[in-house]
Amino acid sequence: MPNRKKIAAAGTLMAVLSIAVGLGIYLNSKGKPVDPILFDPPKNCTVIVVGKQASVDGSVMTSQTADCGVCDWTWHYVPAADYEPGSTRKIYVIDQMKTYPPDVGTKWDMLGENETGLEIPQVQHTNAYFHSVFGYLNDRQLAIAESSISIRREMNNTTPTPKMNVTMLTLLAMERCQTAREAIKLMGSLAEEYGYGHVDSGEMLAVADPEEVWIFEVLPVGPLWTPKSGKPGALWCAQRVPDDHVSVCPNESRIGEIDLDDPDQFMASPNAVFYAVEKGYYDPSGVEPFNWKKAYSVSNDSATGSRGWSARLWRFLDLVSPSRGFDPDTPNKDLPFSVKPDKKLSAADVMRLTRDKYEDSQFDLRYTMQAGPFSNPNYLTRPYNFEGRRYNSKRFISDNRAEYVTVTQSRGWLPGPIGGILWLALGAQDTSCFMPLYIGMDRLPYSFTIGDHWEFNRESARWAFDYVDFHAQVAYNLAIQDVRLAQDKWESKAMAEVSAIDGIARDLYEKDPERAVAFLTDYCNGNAESVVDAWWELGDRLLVKYNKVFIYETETREKITIAYPDWWLKKIIEYDKLEPQEE
Repeated sequence: MPNRKKIAAAGTLMAVLSIAVGLGIYLNSKGKPVDPILFDPPKNCTVIVVGKQASVDGSVMTSQTADCGVCDWTWHYVPAADYEPGSTRKIYVIDQMKTYPPDVGTKWDMLGENETGLEIPQVQHTNAYFHSVFGYLNDRQLAIAESSISIRREMNNTTPTPKMNVTMLTLLAMERCQTAREAIKLMGSLAEEYGYGHVDSGEMLAVADPEEVWIFEVLPVGPLWTPKSGKPGALWCAQRVPDDHVSVCPNESRIGEIDLDDPDQFMASPNAVFYAVEKGYYDPSGVEPFNWKKAYSVSNDSATGSRGWSARLWRFLDLVSPSRGFDPDTPNKDLPFSVKPDKKLSAADVMRLTRDKYEDSQFDLRYTMQAGPFSNPNYLTRPYNFEGRRYNSKRFISDNRAEYVTVTQSRGWLPGPIGGILWLALGAQDTSCFMPLYIGMDRLPYSFTIGDHWEFNRESARWAFDYVDFHAQVAYNLAIQDVRLAQDKWESKAMAEVSAIDGIARDLYEKDPERAVAFLTDYCNGNAESVVDAWWELGDRLLVKYNKVFIYETETREKITIAYPDWWLKKIIEYDKLEPQEE
């Protein structure tokens, strides 16, 4: 039975916070008012998208690093279903960040405690799909990835009046849609009609199908909106990524000037421009064309100006298109929406991009005091206060708070259940391993569906990867080499097997779709279980090998002293005022 005291306490706290923010009261941790202009959510996700002509194999790709650090990390498969005429679909309050203790259940077990009271007409048939915090991939090869973005504070709406939140919108898109355009129109229309916000603020979704990928951004319209106003309960805009381009969303709005007379490249809510004029964010009589992000979510930071905190946008563009010579001093608002990469990207390339920590750039932390003697860039990866002043750290694409990382491939030359692949890495991507999940499978490993940040559980797959991550941090520059060997072994193996798996599954699908489903389920589950077992074993090896911050070589039974760098020893001597020992 649910622990209702815990639920009630959490609900009371959330209600108090919602009322305060809904009334426009924004306070910092010391109770003082903060900047009333921009509501800046935690920078918790990075999204990468690749058009079909920008990929090596012609697949359309999305990727999300879900950098929450406290969220429900469990994964679930929802089968296709058929419904009787007149059926309805309940709409729930699904808070991205909210979790429950394991003795209560996952957030998905607790949906009944979070009903909005709204039910909408159900469709006759719903698609099969994978979801975790959001809906990610369905059997029509529709794929989604998410990143939060900033908005003007007065636009935020944390009251319970809006019934749609970003998680609910992605689930409905997974259930009902086949193409990216259908999904965008559905999510946009639902947000307009029923209102968007409550537990969510500005959001960006990469929405892809086997033919194209779009950037979709949805924003609330302030705490005073009601359905009776007759006005849309949300603002939204979408821009298509050119087929031969790639793009990224690092928690910043990516849509600039829009041309609503070109529906093949842009879509938007009817109030997209008018709302900005009404609120005084844009003057239509001026010489400047309307610019979506400058009106609602402008970012004046640059990679250099933010000292690396807002460097992900510049870094991605510099990695995929170094020939363009993008300047790290360029304000992020002035960097392009998308670029043609210098070379086409494979799924493995996208995985490598998600693991980037600014190596060999001006923001490389490995050889700094912050990284310590073992060149660990995972230390202090957040801004901090010292003696009344604020200091920025570096915010990498690869973030050690990651719940999981997805790379989806939508491949139009294959039937839907076979063409859609979600590569999943549980936990921080630098120490985790990508595993292929075909959307045609009908069961995820049980170990993927359980687990919690606060209770260690050897039955939970995620804990295997956290187990490795924890032991890798001790002597990072040494241990990460062991991890990379394991990653290369298992990821290369899976990559090499995909072509053969595709062929076998397609042959089976043409003769007997149920046999194809069974084959894909057995392969994906078997591979995932082998990887999880390998990571538990790797964690054990790291614990032994780097125990006591020495190196214990198991084959030779030697204990080797680790050499600390001279600069670090010098700093110890200087800070502690040590004197050399007499001979």
